[in-house]
Amino acid sequence: MFARGETIIQLMERLAPKHYAVPDDKIGLQVGSAAKEIRRVLVTLDVTPAVVEEAAALGAELIIAHHAVIYRPLAHLRTDTPAGALAASLLRKDIAVYISHTNLDTAEGGINDWMAEALELKGRDVLEEVHTDKLFKLVVFVPETHHETVRIAMFNAGAGWIGNYSHCSFNTEGVGTYLPREGSEPFVGKQGRMEQTKEIRLETIVPLSVRKKVISAMLKAHPYEEVAYDLYSMDLKGRSLGLGRVGVLPEAESLDQFAERVKAAFDVPFVRMVGDGSRQIRKVAVLGGSGARYIRHATFAGADVLVTGDIDFHSAQDALAAGLTIIDPGHHAEKIMRPKAAKWLAEQLKDKGYDTEVFASNVDTEPFQLR
Repeated sequence: MFARGETIIQLMERLAPKHYAVPDDKIGLQVGSAAKEIRRVLVTLDVTPAVVEEAAALGAELIIAHHAVIYRPLAHLRTDTPAGALAASLLRKDIAVYISHTNLDTAEGGINDWMAEALELKGRDVLEEVHTDKLFKLVVFVPETHHETVRIAMFNAGAGWIGNYSHCSFNTEGVGTYLPREGSEPFVGKQGRMEQTKEIRLETIVPLSVRKKVISAMLKAHPYEEVAYDLYSMDLKGRSLGLGRVGVLPEAESLDQFAERVKAAFDVPFVRMVGDGSRQIRKVAVLGGSGARYIRHATFAGADVLVTGDIDFHSAQDALAAGLTIIDPGHHAEKIMRPKAAKWLAEQLKDKGYDTEVFASNVDTEPFQLR
């Protein structure tokens, strides 16, 4: 059984929900249709003509990319232009393209976490907050016989987290009353007779990002045909999600040593370095893509070094003046998403019983060469 395109997109948006993206980011399905069966998926950083040929050779009907195919508004779709020719090739080969960009940067377990893990950073925090996961209080009334079943189902769906504590709930015994009317099929009692049943008021915390999933799991585990539950919006701040990560190395090392660590972690042949190579580095800020505008954020976070791409001359001077060192492995360091996202998606599809295969692109889309 092969997954349909819509199903694969839903899985990707479970990892990186669309509302995690920064405003006006060009994400989502950009080319083709998701209303078809997908036998093979190709995961890539960029969509280039070589990547399209790779997908066609694999027999992939869907490409999942990080960088948008359509980023600037198109005034026309002429096939004698690079953009038009690329779109025509995708349509001719019936290959759809889905983009997961800053939402994948922001997501927990997304690109910035993958980069931080590759550098072995501990005690990670967000560099710039983009989104706060709003919290809700979910209250449901459960018969004593099914209390534990419903509670565990909700926890497994993502409810019950308060900071670093999981499985948090409050449970109060009480008596529920109801009168089953004509057409009802009560779990306890009979039509036309007032019932009193020992129930437990089960309360727990639910983040917005998993609210639908938790409610669905709760309803599925609950024995009643009509479930009494309440959902309250809370003013408490939930998890902070955002771009970049800040963490600490296991041990301090020189900037020169750290530059070698970066090269190995991101599989890049060279890096650009700003700062004294003998300076000791312990606290690290990392941000995939273009991070020149995050120098202030890294400095404010107390980082010794910022690891990011596309640093310009004047930004490098500003960093030096602020006492911040920089390692620039290039924008292409984000290629770490190819095997990571492919592995994550393949596991999700397998867990759901789909035979759809997922491949990480082998095409090098790095435009720069060192001479």
